[in-house]
Amino acid sequence: MSAEARVSPQHENHAQAALARFEADGLIVRGAQRWKTSRRWQQAMARAAVKLYDQGDQGDDLRVPIALAIVEIYSSTLDDETLAELVEAMLPIEAASLGFSQLIPAFTQ
Repeated sequence: MSAEARVSPQHENHAQAALARFEADGLIVRGAQRWKTSRRWQQAMARAAVKLYDQGDQGDDLRVPIALAIVEIYSSTLDDETLAELVEAMLPIEAASLGFSQLIPAFTQ
C-alpha cells in the first residue's frame, strides 16, 4: 500500500470528529448512503463565492471558499490546525455536491 493510500488512526479520528461537528451544526446531512451539504452550508458557500468573486479570486481552489465559509460560521474560534482539518473533511463532500467528484465519505458506524 502506498503512503498516500494509508490513513493514520489519528487522521481518521480528526475526520470523523469534523464530520460529527458539521452534522451537529447542521452543515451536512445524511443522505441514503453519503453525506450531503445542507441549505445552511450552501448559503455560506454562496456568500463566500460572492466575496471571493468581488475580490477577483479566480476560483481555482475549492478549499478557499470552503475555508471562508467555515471561518464565517465558526467566527474566530478556530485555530489554524482545526480549520485545516475542517476544510479537508468538507472538501470531498462539497466537491461531490458540485458534481466535481464522486468521492464522498461514506457513513462509518
